[in-house]
Amino acid sequence: MPDPVTAPSAQDAYDTLTRRFARMGHIANALGILGWDKDTMMPPGAANSRAESIATLSVLHHGIMTGPDMADLLAAADPADTWQAANLREMRRLHAHAMAVPPDLVEAASRAASRCEMAWRTARRDSDFASLLPCLGEVLERTREVAQAKAAALGLSPYDALLDQYDPGTRQADIDPVFERLATELPGLISGALEHQRAHPAPTLPRGPFATTAQAALGQTMMRTVGFDMTRGRLDVSLHPFCGGAEDDVRITTRYEDDDFLNALMGVLHESGHALYEQGLPRAWHSQPVGAARGMSLHESQSLLMEMQVCRSAEFMAWAAPVIAGALGGDAQAPEWSADTLHRQVTRVHPGFIRVDADEVTYPAHILVRYEMETALINGQMALRDLPAAFNERIHALLGLRVPEDRLGCLQDIHWPSGSWGYFPTYTLGAMIAAQLREAAQKAHPALMDDIARGDFSTLLSWLRTHVHHRASSVSMRDIVRDATGAPPGPEAYLRHLRHRYCGE
Repeated sequence: MPDPVTAPSAQDAYDTLTRRFARMGHIANALGILGWDKDTMMPPGAANSRAESIATLSVLHHGIMTGPDMADLLAAADPADTWQAANLREMRRLHAHAMAVPPDLVEAASRAASRCEMAWRTARRDSDFASLLPCLGEVLERTREVAQAKAAALGLSPYDALLDQYDPGTRQADIDPVFERLATELPGLISGALEHQRAHPAPTLPRGPFATTAQAALGQTMMRTVGFDMTRGRLDVSLHPFCGGAEDDVRITTRYEDDDFLNALMGVLHESGHALYEQGLPRAWHSQPVGAARGMSLHESQSLLMEMQVCRSAEFMAWAAPVIAGALGGDAQAPEWSADTLHRQVTRVHPGFIRVDADEVTYPAHILVRYEMETALINGQMALRDLPAAFNERIHALLGLRVPEDRLGCLQDIHWPSGSWGYFPTYTLGAMIAAQLREAAQKAHPALMDDIARGDFSTLLSWLRTHVHHRASSVSMRDIVRDATGAPPGPEAYLRHLRHRYCGE
C-alpha cells in the first residue's frame, strides 16, 4: 500500500507559499520591465512579439497562483507573527481574485489589451475613435467577462470587483457620495478660483526653447532633492508619464516640450512621489504580497502630496526658482524666473481638455467624467460607440468646454485601451488623502514647510516612511490613513486646501 499523504504543518504550508509568491513576484518584476520598455524604447515592429511574451508570462504567473494545491496550502497555513498573518491574508485575497478568472480569459484579456495599446497610439495621433472601436470593444468585452467572473466569486458588483483590484476594500458606495459632493462644490470652487486669480495679472514666463537634455538634468536634480535613490531607478521619456519597473529598479517617465519646462518638471515630481513609495516599501518583504503598496488611492496620494501639496507651494518655489534658472540658462534675478512668477504659473487655474495637464482645481472634473463613463460602460448602461459624445457632453457640463476632436477627449488616456478599468477614481481619492496626510505631517512638524523652503525633504520623507511606506500592505488603506491622521479618508482637508490656495479663504 502507498504511504498515506501527510498534510503539511502550518509553518511548512506558509513557507511553501512564500516561495511560490516570491516566484510570482520575480515574474511580476520581469513584466514590469517589459512593460516599461514597451512604453519607452521598444521599436513598433516588436509589438506582436512583445504582446505574446507578456501574455505568456501572465499565464505563468496565473498558473502558479491557481496551482492545484494552492487552496489547501492557504487553508493549512496559520502563522503567529503579525506581518506573516497579514501576508497570508493578502495571499488569500489575491488567490480569490485569480481563481475567479479562467486561464484562457486571462490570456485573452492580456492579448486584447496589448494589441489595443498599440492601436491607441495611432488612433490618438489621428484623433480617430472609430479606428479604435473594434479593439477597444474587445478590451471592454474581456474586461466585462473578468468583472462578472470576479463579481460572482467575491460577492461584489462587477465594477466593485474591478475597483478591488486597484484599491482593495474600496467600493462604489464609498465613492459615490464623495464624488457627488465634489460635483456639487466644483463649479463654485472653479468660479471662485478664477475670480480670485483675476486680481493678479498673468505671469510673464521665461521664453524657450529649453533643451531636452537640460530639462532632463533638472528633473534628475529634483528627483535627488526629494529623496529618489538614483541607484535603484531612472528617468526616461514616454507618451504618457508613468511609474513602473520592478523592485529596486523603479522606472519613471515624463514628456518634454521645448517651450514649457514646467510641465515636464511637475511630471517628474509627480512620478517621483510614486517612486518614493516604491523605494520606501520594506525590503525584507520584497516579492511578498504584504510588502506591496496598499492600493492605488494611497499610491496616488504619494504622487499628489509630492507634486501638488508640496512642490507647487510658495515655499518650494522659493528654493527651486534659482535652481531651475541655473539649470536652464536663465537669469535668476529676472522677473520671469522669480519664485513668485513660477509659483503663480504652477498654481494657475485654466480649464482645459487634457487631464494630465489640468490644474489642481479642475482636475477632479476630469475624473468625475471618466468615472461616470466607465461605470456606465461596465454596467452596460452605455454603448461604446456613444462614448465620445457622452464624454464631450459631460466635459462641457462641468468645465464649460466643447471638445473639438477625440484626441482631446476620450482618446487622451491609455487606461481603457490597456484594460485598466476601475483605476480612474483612485486619482481623486488620492488627492483627498494627500491633503489629509500633508496636514497631519505639518501638525506633527510645524517647521515642515520651512524645511521645504530650504530644499530639505528629509523630515517629510521620514514621516511618510514611518506612517505610510513602511506599513506596506500590513493593514488596510483606511487604517493607514486613520493611524497617520486621526481620521478616516475624507474630502474635508482637500476642500480646505483648494479654498485656501486658490480662493484665498
